[in-house]
Amino acid sequence: MQKLSKFSRHLVILPLFFMLAGCNLVVMSPSGDIAMQQRDLIIVSVLLMLLIIIPVMFLTLFFAWRYRQSNTSATYDPEWHHSTRLEVVIWSAPLAIIIVLGAITWITTHKLDPYRPLDRIDAERTIPGDTKPLRVQVVALDWKWLFFYPDLGIATVNELAAPIDVPINFEITASSVMNSFYIPALAGQIYAMPGMQTKLHAVINKEGAYDGFSANYSGAGFSNMRFKFRGMDRQGFDSWVAQVKNVGTTLNRDTYLKLERPSEREPVRYYATTDKDLYSAILNMCATPGKMCMSEMMHIDMMGGAGKESLENRDKLKFEGVPLDGAAPPTPVSASDAPANDASSMENMPGMENMPGMENMSGATMQHDSQTKPAPGTSTSTPSE
Repeated sequence: MQKLSKFSRHLVILPLFFMLAGCNLVVMSPSGDIAMQQRDLIIVSVLLMLLIIIPVMFLTLFFAWRYRQSNTSATYDPEWHHSTRLEVVIWSAPLAIIIVLGAITWITTHKLDPYRPLDRIDAERTIPGDTKPLRVQVVALDWKWLFFYPDLGIATVNELAAPIDVPINFEITASSVMNSFYIPALAGQIYAMPGMQTKLHAVINKEGAYDGFSANYSGAGFSNMRFKFRGMDRQGFDSWVAQVKNVGTTLNRDTYLKLERPSEREPVRYYATTDKDLYSAILNMCATPGKMCMSEMMHIDMMGGAGKESLENRDKLKFEGVPLDGAAPPTPVSASDAPANDASSMENMPGMENMPGMENMSGATMQHDSQTKPAPGTSTSTPSE
């Protein structure tokens, strides 16, 4: 009895450990419909797996106790090797759970695809036909977040806001290294990658201020790469937009290039006006003046190349001063320094003396496809001296 009372006192202390651990259960208590459906999927999956885990754990303890050495009443049968009924139970239960889990996973994988537009506001309401989604373009910088509102003409740093019960269409990219855009109360994480655009569709259903951060390590300032996501009613959101336009500055190419430099613990910033082509330039990795955009490069490839005209594009095909192919630009060579273009010079190269056919190259002049071809109708004979 004394041992039981001591054990009960330990149970009373146990909740204190969870409080000291600072547990944040936002994933299990979200405020957005997409995150809510993901929460339900986690709960259903765990319960299904517990259907087999709990009996296995119980039976492990039961058999250890039932067939202990000191229990002489237990039947000892070392020749036992098979039971059809036991085999059916052992294999059918896990198989049924796997089938159900597989079906649920297949359905929710398609239903909760981040690229799939929303078809409801929450479990009880569909999206009205005249609803206009809020577009937000997200750029992961080192180490801060830049948010464009293209339909409103504003931008912010490290603060994001949206009206409740309005679908949000995120377009996400990064400036340098891969990051992960994550607002646990809103939806699951999705990667932000340079030169690529990912998408996320979500909706916030409750007013409040929620934490957002990078869920992918990206360097020294990663731990402070956080922002606030504010869910507001329509009037509050309109007031927030008006505040950004009143106190914000201008975000152009020069401002962005300064903002793009690595920095930590950046304060919230507002931009009342933005360069309408800036996000596209960031996505195509050509925000710096003089760089060729990826879209231009892909167009040239689609057209089969640019021929001789492509030589002038070489300086544009650089990222942070390094050519995209990783090779150093060719060094011009004067005619006097150029190597002789005959067989004797090749014979002097190490290892060339053993190359097949070199014995027939003595005194012969090598012909190249790059030599100028004569115009049609002209003689190719050598003029007499």
